[in-house]
Amino acid sequence: MRTFEIILLLTVTILPFIKRPLIRKIPSNYLLIFPGIFLSIHLLFEGWRWQMLPAYLLVLIVGWRIKTVDETKSPGLSFIRGTGFLILSVLIIIGWTLPMALPVFSLPKPTGPYQVGTQMVHFKTNMDESITKDPSDKRELMIKVWYPSNANTSSLEGEKYIDNASRVGFATKYGLPPSALNYLDYVKTYAYNEIPVAEKKYPVLIFSHGYGSKATGYYALLTEIASHGYVIINMNHTFESLGVTFPDGRQEYFDYSFQNEISSGSMEVIEPVINAFRKGLDYEQRHPIVKVAAINYFEGDIQDRWANDMQITIDQLEEWNSKGLLKDKLELDKIGVIGHSVGGGSVGKVALRDHRVKAAVNLDGNQWGELIDSIHHIPFLYVSADWPEDHEDINSHIYINKSTDYFYEIKLLNSGHPDFMDIPFMVPVNSLAGTGEIDPYLGTEIITKLTTAFFDKHLKNSQAASLKELDKKYELLEMTIYIGDSIR
Repeated sequence: MRTFEIILLLTVTILPFIKRPLIRKIPSNYLLIFPGIFLSIHLLFEGWRWQMLPAYLLVLIVGWRIKTVDETKSPGLSFIRGTGFLILSVLIIIGWTLPMALPVFSLPKPTGPYQVGTQMVHFKTNMDESITKDPSDKRELMIKVWYPSNANTSSLEGEKYIDNASRVGFATKYGLPPSALNYLDYVKTYAYNEIPVAEKKYPVLIFSHGYGSKATGYYALLTEIASHGYVIINMNHTFESLGVTFPDGRQEYFDYSFQNEISSGSMEVIEPVINAFRKGLDYEQRHPIVKVAAINYFEGDIQDRWANDMQITIDQLEEWNSKGLLKDKLELDKIGVIGHSVGGGSVGKVALRDHRVKAAVNLDGNQWGELIDSIHHIPFLYVSADWPEDHEDINSHIYINKSTDYFYEIKLLNSGHPDFMDIPFMVPVNSLAGTGEIDPYLGTEIITKLTTAFFDKHLKNSQAASLKELDKKYELLEMTIYIGDSIR
């Protein structure tokens, strides 16, 4: 919550219970000045938002009671008075709950030496669009590029937090009117649209989001990594993210009917795996069960589709490096992939299939498909949330062979699946957001340091980058480092 929101709520919470003795000492007109001043300052400097409507109503109610109370009479306990205080108490509870549950939050400020610029790129592919019904449709992608810049941003305003289509998609997903997210306009970002790219060549990271999530809802993660000297190609997998806006104004959203179609019968595939873990079957007993599910579960097809999106985007990098904003700014021999959730599993597939990819990071994503029992041949970082003991750990079977190179297996304690996104800032109520108990700023700090150190070591060949040191620094990390068959 913002400063004057808190002050205003404190004022309308305390005043109703102390107004009578105050009126005996201070004229009521003077007493009215305080909520009026705080309300005016809040509206002028912070701006109104619908979550504060109960607080605004409380200002009116408290003001009316201050003007109408007779301080010469001793208040008695009556049904009307009791009902009034009950209503007031309910309003106060709602008044505090709404802005706390959906706050104007503060994103972490990037710590790298660069400012962060962004640009949208419209990419029309030659691939058939498999999600829509029209057989003539070709797949279109809107890609957001995050990049390092030396521009002076002191007089610039950061871009708005999350594009309108993603906001509409998010609101629809949770049954809210799109206007319910207008308060996000007040969130300060550290990304600036189309400022110049810093003079130098930079490693390229392809980022893939979670299924049915805000494709660009990873500001904390991506601004931090870009600020350390990386160009990030932020995928938006059309019809499977919450929303995307194309240059002609078309907005496409998550296709729920397609999801229902492809997920039909999925419980029959995954239920044997769930039961195998809950019954405590040992690894050898579970493995053939997991293998059948890994090959047949519908998310494997999603990951294949997203892997194709990423590979055809990598095909474009040479052209983007020859003209436009990114001309001569991309180190095409230093390409990494990183993803979260379904996107994390998808980058695992790209890492196995595309020799141009030199390092990969999977943030809490199961890797489905035919790749079970395979082995990676590049440095690989797998970071897991702190799942319950009986959670079906698919990747313990998928990644059994690790990598012929470095393989980092890490668990972030006290974290939940959404802790890798901006969700813990946007919805800071664990039960609502599905996040863990870890402080969101600490969680983001650890995740960004892990991923940046990994790419610094394995793409930039930095001798200073050490994931072992991070393991020592943060008690919330459980880390095992493999090199080939050996644990280091």
